[in-house]
Amino acid sequence: MTTALERNTLLIDEYLPGFDETRIEHLVIDGPIGMVYETMRNVDFLMVHSPITDLALFVRTLPEKIGRLRSRNEPPAPPLPALKLSAMFDREGFERPDVLEGWVALAEEHGREIVFGAVGKPWLADIEWKTVPAEDFAGFDEPGWAKITCSISVREYGSSRTILTYEARTAMTDADSRQRFGRYWTVVSPFVGTIMRALLRTVADEMPDEFEID
Repeated sequence: MTTALERNTLLIDEYLPGFDETRIEHLVIDGPIGMVYETMRNVDFLMVHSPITDLALFVRTLPEKIGRLRSRNEPPAPPLPALKLSAMFDREGFERPDVLEGWVALAEEHGREIVFGAVGKPWLADIEWKTVPAEDFAGFDEPGWAKITCSISVREYGSSRTILTYEARTAMTDADSRQRFGRYWTVVSPFVGTIMRALLRTVADEMPDEFEID
């Protein structure tokens, strides 16, 4: 069985070859490809800090903060667990799946690419998610949804550097959802890019000290 690398394709193509919107970010990192990949796979998403990601986390937890103010007897929410791709792929899910509701591990070519995705309605104020198993993801076509597929991959860049690439693709399942998502994407795309770049830089920052960002 040939690998995606040998076919000169990406794993993400097997789950979402056609799409309506995409965002791609790259970062060249000093370090061997295997080390960059393992660092990426084990980086804690909660360590990804930028003004945008910090604001998103604050907004996400705001209802819990308000609820505790209204009811002093309510116990505090449990701390968020580490959010690592290795947990999604190796332990069949996160300790608290509500943190990333709807997101599923799709495929991995170890040392080259990891793919995960979700089906949802991100244009809603309270996003609705639909859990679709990996084996059904590629063929899912129920109207009214957006299929979001993310790929993080590595490629050699010369003898001692690596290109780390993060791509997010979205395909809608009907014309109405395509119109709704289009308006939503026009607003959020720059912020999505900021978050993606912050993740890539966090991977670079987690590399051993002798390796630095180019």
